[in-house]
Amino acid sequence: MSDEAGAATAPQTPRRSARPETIARRADFLAANRGIRVARPGFVLLVNPLARPDGSLRFGVTVTKKIGNAVVRNRMKRRFRALLRDALPAAGIPGADHVLIGREGGVERDFALLKSELAQALARAAAGKGDPPRKPGKRGPKPAHRGR
Repeated sequence: MSDEAGAATAPQTPRRSARPETIARRADFLAANRGIRVARPGFVLLVNPLARPDGSLRFGVTVTKKIGNAVVRNRMKRRFRALLRDALPAAGIPGADHVLIGREGGVERDFALLKSELAQALARAAAGKGDPPRKPGKRGPKPAHRGR
């Protein structure tokens, strides 16, 4: 048996990775924030459709300290990573960065409900029907600084 016979039977078509890559750089998270935004009760989905010209998918998850302590935030991030790894290969936007931002009720929400909300959010993002962009500077009054 020669090496040529084995090489001839293996197809040379590029295939999409079964497991999407993760976003690690802050600049990529900020770029996703300038893209499509779809809000749901448990999370906000940000999609930067122009991020990856090679067609690969990437995802990132962020949960702020307002949500809870480290245990709660890590549990939420684990759930979101599992959701994204399951949904992105089939429903993700090719060549885009996808970011999930955890919201307050996201930890208590049923996993099946989160999964259906993510499918709806990905469908809206793929159709380009994101929510209107946030207005800068409308986060509410800053707390008074107490000098010491």
